[in-house]
Amino acid sequence: MTTAPTDRERAKSRRQADLIAAAARLFAERGFTGVSLEEIGAAVGVSGPAVYRHFASKQALLAAILVGVSEHLLQGGEAVVAAEGDATSGLKALIRFHVDFALTDADVIRVQDRDLTSLADTERHRVRRLQREYVELWVGVLRGIHSSRTDANLRVRAHAVFGLINSTPHSVRGLRAVPAENEVREVLEQLAWAALTI
Repeated sequence: MTTAPTDRERAKSRRQADLIAAAARLFAERGFTGVSLEEIGAAVGVSGPAVYRHFASKQALLAAILVGVSEHLLQGGEAVVAAEGDATSGLKALIRFHVDFALTDADVIRVQDRDLTSLADTERHRVRRLQREYVELWVGVLRGIHSSRTDANLRVRAHAVFGLINSTPHSVRGLRAVPAENEVREVLEQLAWAALTI
């Protein structure tokens, strides 16, 4: 039987989540090398040395961001596919899931694009493995829609749609009239569906 977390454990978990969110925002703004642990701590109201109670180093914090999001995508994607009955509904659900991720975690996407190489080899390889498994999840669903296509073709389609979805939350911020999130979401879902089903 598992025991409920204590108040102290819940507070520690919240502080770790706050540090990860602050680090993702700051790394997205200025890059991994342009941010100090002291600045990350200050963003959540603690001293730089207090950050070490939660993370051994700034690189460990980066690993928590990038490994964590890769695990979230794979586990969440697997759950989404398992809940659907066929390839069509599975693909629609996967698209919604990934669009939601991109709109919610745009900072993490920027960190991934720019700072993956700052990870230690072990963590970088782990992120890459999780990402490959996530792509293969999409390929498996796409295979049910495009039975005559090769897996290589389906991987290209998946990667192309990731590029479309992941880049849009950044590009729309620069528009003179920024559209509402629900409008962005609708456009992304429609475009992704069209690209994956032609």
